[in-house]
Amino acid sequence: MASIICGSLAFDTIMNFEGRFAEQILPDQLHILNVSFLVPALRRDFGGCAGNIAYSLKMLGGDPLPMATIGLDGDGYLERLKSLGIDCGFVRRLEDAYTAQAMIITDQDNNQINGFHPGAMAHAHLNVISARSDIKLGIIAPDGRDAMLQHAEQFVAADIPFVFDPGQQLPRFDGSELRKFVEQASWVTVNDYEGKMLSDRTGWSTEEISRRVRGLFVTIGAEGSEVWVDGIKTLVPPVKAHAVVDPTGCGDAYRGALLFGLERGWSLTRCAAAGNYIGSVKIAQRGPQNYQLDVNRVTAE
Repeated sequence: MASIICGSLAFDTIMNFEGRFAEQILPDQLHILNVSFLVPALRRDFGGCAGNIAYSLKMLGGDPLPMATIGLDGDGYLERLKSLGIDCGFVRRLEDAYTAQAMIITDQDNNQINGFHPGAMAHAHLNVISARSDIKLGIIAPDGRDAMLQHAEQFVAADIPFVFDPGQQLPRFDGSELRKFVEQASWVTVNDYEGKMLSDRTGWSTEEISRRVRGLFVTIGAEGSEVWVDGIKTLVPPVKAHAVVDPTGCGDAYRGALLFGLERGWSLTRCAAAGNYIGSVKIAQRGPQNYQLDVNRVTAE
């Protein structure tokens, strides 16, 4: 059983600032903000939501099908995916754009400042979803705006249930667009901040949103995650990480585990418990690694 993962493939340039952003930014001088952070540690990773989710799902034994666009500099990313055994049949390469680039600075409190160049991702709408017998599930993760709108309609037309995961692209949609996404989706996943914005823009409370889908997942950081079904909330407790090393990609790791559970028909609370577990593993390591995870030990019901 395969899952289409619509989203970005990007190169992440990750820098660590050894201080705190709050100590460098003067609240009364925000109108003339001019700051520079010394970042002695820097690395470049394979990232992007589609890549991260596909990686997590593959490491769990799933069958991800990333649907994304890369640029003229993306051959190394394709080789990386293929080396992991990930099918790249839905990845389109463009010769007149760079692969999306994310620049991330993390301070010692794990606060982050991000910059993002969409590059080839802006043309992700050129990829088209159609029905296929082995594709049973999908997710719309942050991607080009037009692509997200069109892929939601294509999932519906192909009768493929999907997870709506707006992430950092949520502010680019107005209330009517977000209401349509929710009505088209089978499940919605957001963090707590995005959840509040989704409610504000749609005019629907968290309870109301959960009544319009099969389930709503809200991650709440170190406190775990919430599963909302028909207006009723269940708190799924966190799995404490043995060390907090790097928060980058933890949300995508959660979503990979979520898809893994949904593919197998697990209860939504067990899916969320698996997400909490995988997120705790990811935050305790720096960069992607070929970890093998015994997710079957997650038995929350």
